[in-house]
Amino acid sequence: MTETILQSWQNAWPEIKSTRPPETGAGVIDPSAFNTIEVDNLFDAVNHCSTTVGQAFLYRSLSRPLDDIRLLKAKQEAAAEIGRNPALREAIERIVQHAADTEKNLYMLLYAEFIGSFGAARGEHEIEGYGYAQYKRGVRFMLDLVERIRQTEAPQSPFLDAVFDKIRRFAASRDYSLMAGPVYVTEGVIQSKEEKKGWFPVSVIFKPRLFKPLIFAALAFILGLLPMAMNITTPAQIIFFAPLLLVYFPIVGGYDRDNCIIPLRNRFRSSQEVGEALDALGQLDELLSFVKFSEAFGSETTLPTLIDAPHHRINLTAAKNPVLGKANPNYVPNDFMLDDDKLVLITGPNSGGKTAFCKTLTQIQLLAQIGCYVPAKAATLTVADRIFYQAPEISHLVDGEGRFGTELKRTKDIFLASTAKSLVVLDEMSEGTTFEEKMESSINVLTGFYRKGNSTVLITHNHQLVDHCIAQGMGIAKQVEFAHDTPTYRLIPGISRVSHADRVAKKIGFSKEDIDNYLAGSS
Repeated sequence: MTETILQSWQNAWPEIKSTRPPETGAGVIDPSAFNTIEVDNLFDAVNHCSTTVGQAFLYRSLSRPLDDIRLLKAKQEAAAEIGRNPALREAIERIVQHAADTEKNLYMLLYAEFIGSFGAARGEHEIEGYGYAQYKRGVRFMLDLVERIRQTEAPQSPFLDAVFDKIRRFAASRDYSLMAGPVYVTEGVIQSKEEKKGWFPVSVIFKPRLFKPLIFAALAFILGLLPMAMNITTPAQIIFFAPLLLVYFPIVGGYDRDNCIIPLRNRFRSSQEVGEALDALGQLDELLSFVKFSEAFGSETTLPTLIDAPHHRINLTAAKNPVLGKANPNYVPNDFMLDDDKLVLITGPNSGGKTAFCKTLTQIQLLAQIGCYVPAKAATLTVADRIFYQAPEISHLVDGEGRFGTELKRTKDIFLASTAKSLVVLDEMSEGTTFEEKMESSINVLTGFYRKGNSTVLITHNHQLVDHCIAQGMGIAKQVEFAHDTPTYRLIPGISRVSHADRVAKKIGFSKEDIDNYLAGSS
């Protein structure tokens, strides 16, 4: 059973980024690729969610993308229906906005700290008194969510209707009945109205209010009859029995808090049913966010066509980077096709856009696998079972291995975990060794990936390596275009045989001339 967002929060105040990607080979994306692809930045670009649970759900989707083509197509259909049906979109927006305005009430009930009857709340997440107000507001959030979904016309999309149904089904749960009340406490056991049978054994009826009519009536009876039996005058009666009124509040309030409110909130906090209903709300917010992202991007977006194939394929027309291209009409789009070739070798000088394009490629693949729109005129791709991106991580050198061993170990882990349906991006393999060893190692690795049949994209300055692969009929060559030593950020056919190292050195003020001038001035 999938962990709900509520379960991922455990006993802590809700955190949007509460989900982490699984280890290499256990999911579509691993922690290293997650960081290299800059998924946090991608989340910021796509995130138009209004609720905390919606944002947490979107972040979980990006951390643990889907690999089920049928489910992804169904999710796409749901997003498309929201986009083309104004009435449905308006209804969902009202549900989500009301939830955004009131969801903190639920989190106060579930996670805020009780500070006692006589303490004053100083922190934002503290509850003073007995918690009646927090309880009523918290359960009202869930009851209102169910009612608003019930009042909304069912969508046509089976996926979207199933999301609605998760919230509708919550109304049939024990937790919903406990929230709706009344709640009965019998010998320390909490029961709902449906569970309570008959009048015996006698139960305490919990309602979230300090005024209890029956208890007040009993107290009034005592105050009225007992003094008469003791021949106490009325003024003395009030003075004598006033302490009974003073102890009433802490006794009744403390009992309700300790025996009803806290046990109920602990139950709701760990409830699968509450968690699934909240996840459904989060998913509605996420789907709405996809539509808003598409509208706010500033250039063409599309829901990619997902195809089934024995190995990974991708075909993009006028693709833009989801992060850098947002609200940037000057961002240069690129076409890209990787079909039966399986291997693309990208060369070109630094600052030409090689890495930015490979992040565009992997970010688009990731967005496609959460059911989102992607920034392109057209996109056709298969669902990848793994998305890997290897880039140098100098801060994570393995003890005793050096840079070459550390990077080769990462490449080995990717190779063993990948299949023909994987997308693998390698950024400058086999650094930290001689040119001859680098060539041999790189050829062995690329040949291995090519034989596996997955899509592999290599960023390299080593044009000799590219020449070898092309001569072997293994893959296609692309290069980033430069015009008059200036990058155009377009990807074109061919092999770049220049590095423009001197241009970069001059740009940062560390060319041969800069060094000579510095030494001449200091002598």
